[in-house]
Amino acid sequence: MKIFSYLYEVCIQLAKHPRAPLFLCINSFIESIFWPIPPDVMLAPMCLARPQRALHYALLTVITSVLGAVCGYYLGYFIYDPYIADLIAWLNYTDAMQTVRSWYVMEYGILMIFVGAFTPVPYKVIAVTSGVVAAESMASTGSVGMINIFNFVLVSIVGRGLRFFLEAGLIKWGGARMEKALRRYIDRIGWACIILVVIYIVYKVLQ
Repeated sequence: MKIFSYLYEVCIQLAKHPRAPLFLCINSFIESIFWPIPPDVMLAPMCLARPQRALHYALLTVITSVLGAVCGYYLGYFIYDPYIADLIAWLNYTDAMQTVRSWYVMEYGILMIFVGAFTPVPYKVIAVTSGVVAAESMASTGSVGMINIFNFVLVSIVGRGLRFFLEAGLIKWGGARMEKALRRYIDRIGWACIILVVIYIVYKVLQ
């Protein structure tokens, strides 16, 4: 059974519901913790249906997505092992999380938060990993360093805000044609940003 494809279609249908803003908030919140369906699935058709409310929908998405990420951060900080670790393994995000943790070790944590907030990298992985790394840092040094909750929230707001307001704004002014273009190219744009970040890190490491 293609459970994720089914959930994807369910979210698209919920975007047409009279209470779509509520469902958008719920989806955005839980996506930052464990849910596999990104907020864009609901945000894009809602902006297309009511372009005059597009920026409002984007604001709701940013706020609830960041709030969900804060929950993910503290889940990683307080109860990662064994409970959250098992969930990460079930979602097949273990390798992705180990990659993110290795990048944190190289002191690129703040950059990683932005990457997760703006690009197709699963934001839940960044949120939980940030909490885990913060807890490990506190245990070993007595301080969480740069990966404190204030920095996490600030960078998350910037990254999520850029992503969702850009998406909503383009659909608001470009209509159906822009929505189709975004659906086609959004992942390519996101992965292009990740490649640029990798190039930057490699450059810094080799200096």
